[in-house]
Amino acid sequence: MQTNMLESKNRFSELVKRAQAGEEIVITNRGVPAVRLEPVRTVSAGAASGDILGWLARNPLPAHARRSPEEIAADIQREREEWS
Repeated sequence: MQTNMLESKNRFSELVKRAQAGEEIVITNRGVPAVRLEPVRTVSAGAASGDILGWLARNPLPAHARRSPEEIAADIQREREEWS
């Protein structure tokens, strides 16, 4: 299926559902194919559930960038006090 930009804007939810169902959706810009909607095929379980802690465990901050929860809370408190 091909659709123009304006039509795709007005029917975006429907087009996404159709693409997820396997239909090829091409969005045109002034009659010229510009983009194709397609479903995401592979998503890791952690990424799908928003597992930021898992990601951080696999990608730790360098030592110089790490702060304890107490340090973070103190920095937040200082920022709030400066707003007043």
